[in-house]
Amino acid sequence: MRIAVLSDTHDKFPPGLPERLRAADEIWHLGDVCAPETLVEFERLGKPLRVVLGNNDSNPGWPLAIQLEREGMKFYLTHIPPSRAPAGVQVVLHGHTHVPRDELGMTARWLNPGCITRPSRGWPPSFAWLTVEKGKALGWDVVRV
Repeated sequence: MRIAVLSDTHDKFPPGLPERLRAADEIWHLGDVCAPETLVEFERLGKPLRVVLGNNDSNPGWPLAIQLEREGMKFYLTHIPPSRAPAGVQVVLHGHTHVPRDELGMTARWLNPGCITRPSRGWPPSFAWLTVEKGKALGWDVVRV
C-alpha cells in the first residue's frame, strides 16, 4: 500500500502536485489545509482522503486526530505532535513544524512530511510517500518539490 502524506498546504500547493499523487492508494493530509476547496483536486483523484484539523483550520468536519490500521500497523494522524504516542500506536504522523521528521521514539516512529508550501529552517517544500506492506519494514520517502 502506497500512501501520499502531505501537510500545511495553507490554501495552495505547487502546480502538478495532484497528478504526482495519482499513484497513491490513499492520501493523508496532516492539517493546516485552511480553505477546504484546496482539497478539490486531490478529491478528484478518487482516492480515500483523510484530513485532520490543523491549528489554522476551521472545518468542524475534520477531527483533531485519526487512528488507522493498515496492513497490521497502527497509525496516529494529527497536526500538532503530541508529547507521547497514544498507547498501541506504532507510528505517529504530524505536520505543524514545517520540517520533515523521521525519528524513533521509545514506543513509536515519528514522521512529518514537511510543508508543501511554506517550509522553514532552510527546508524545501516537500511531501512524503509512506509504503506499508505486511511483514516488511515501513517505507518513508520525503520528496522535495
